This record gives sequence, C-alpha cells and structure tokens, in this order.
Amino acid sequence: MADFTHFSVQPLAGAIGALVDGIDLQKPLSAAAIAEMRAAWLTYGVIFLRNQPLPPAAFQAFAEHFGKVIEYPFVQGIAGFPLIIPVLKLPHERNNFGGIWHTDTSYLAEPPMATMVIAREVPPTGGDTLFASGYAAFDALSPAMQQMLAGLRGVSTSAKADTTKTREDRIKDSATDKITQEHVAEHPVVRTHPETGRKSLYVNFGHTARFAGMTEEESRPLLDFLFAHQIRPEFTCRFSWTVGSIAFWDNRCVLHNPINDYHGYTRLLHRVTLQGDKPC
Repeated sequence: MADFTHFSVQPLAGAIGALVDGIDLQKPLSAAAIAEMRAAWLTYGVIFLRNQPLPPAAFQAFAEHFGKVIEYPFVQGIAGFPLIIPVLKLPHERNNFGGIWHTDTSYLAEPPMATMVIAREVPPTGGDTLFASGYAAFDALSPAMQQMLAGLRGVSTSAKADTTKTREDRIKDSATDKITQEHVAEHPVVRTHPETGRKSLYVNFGHTARFAGMTEEESRPLLDFLFAHQIRPEFTCRFSWTVGSIAFWDNRCVLHNPINDYHGYTRLLHRVTLQGDKPC
C-alpha cells in the first residue's frame, strides 16, 4: 500500500475504492499532492472526496490536473461549460441516467481514461453508486478461462436498448446533434492497464453486444457469465453521495452502476470525462 503525506486514505472495501480526506480542493494544490492523488486513484480504482463545494470552473480545472477533458457525444453540457454534463433525474422521472452496470462510452475507439463526478443535489435517501473492479474480476477467473478470453475481442455499441432507455429523459431536453449516430468499437476482452500493467476484464453489460467474429446469439452465454461474474459483491464497493462529494474512477479497470431507488426526488451530479487511449 502506498504512503500518502498530503492527505489520508481510507479503503472502503477489499477490492476497490478509498476515501481521501484531509485536503481542501478550494486551495491551490501542489504538484506533489496531485501526484499522490493519482497514485491513490491508480491503487484503488476509484477515490472519493467529501465536502468539496467546487463551482463548475474549479471542478473542471481540478479534473484537468489528471488529463484532457473531452466531450460526451449525446448530451449537451451545462451553461458556460460544454464539457460538463448534467447527470440528472427529476422527481417525475422513472429512469436514471446511466442506471445500469457499465464502463463509460466503451463504444468509442478511444474510450475515456477516467470519469469525475461532483454531487450538486441528492435525495434524502438512496441514489448511491456501486463500483466494481475489473482487476478483481479477471484475477478470480481460472487460468484456462483467462487464456481463452485473452484471444477474444468484444464489440461495444452505443445502441443497446437497456442503455439507451436510461438516456431517454435527458435526450428529450438536452440532446446534441450527434444523438442519431451509433458508435461501435472493438476492444480486447482482457485489457492491460497502460499505467499499472495489471490485466482487467473489459466487457460490460451496458455496451458489449457480442464477441468479434461471432453473432450475438453465439456470444450471449459467455457474455452473460462474465457480466454476472464481474459484479460479484466481493469485487465491489458502494458510495453514498452528499452535496459536494466527488468520485473519480478509472474507466480502464472499473465499472459502475448508479442505483435507481429514489423516485420522487431530484438527483443532480455534474460529470466530466478524461481522454483515454486505444485499449490493448
């Protein structure tokens, strides 16, 4: 476990997740503090900070310490900040944005390296987010299964019905001109992390439709097993939001699922994604 001198780090679960405490993001951050935070993020897959009431400009500036903030293809950004999108569910709505196990935009040729989210309004109870470790999921597979998966590539699409349904409400009020486009990309099922060198299971229920060279019907039995395997409880952690909370996760080795259990209340987060590279 890494040593941290600029803040404290408290792991939340055995496989993934840690709470970073003792640092105020409203104050200038040294290069050493940023380096330590990146180290914590790489170690735990997702890190959380509480009580960080950053306005949009400061929130985006904080994210830019770790990479280039990029556009999300389907939903417009907030006023004055086109790269910050609202993750919003209103009291009368039944579907929550992205409310399914997934890795963000794996249907792009170069999926985002990371996602960062800050809570602006939360329900009195509910609205937690689950995270799962692709490292732990891969490590728990048998050697024979690991070897077989190493030769497969998954095809991800932005048009899987279960996922498009979670976007419907935001598409009605804030769609971009790219909403009619279907994005499709092919990536290795076992991904090697470019910074840690660790192997991660890199498929997800939200976007992976089949294996390259196979039909969806042929792919379904193995994909169904992998989708269930990668979210086993021992691979996960759960985060309860408060206003001003920040979550920062590594899309190269982490899945997430926002829980839709707060009908009748507003939940608003602001989200940015950071540019990634081609998985290998």
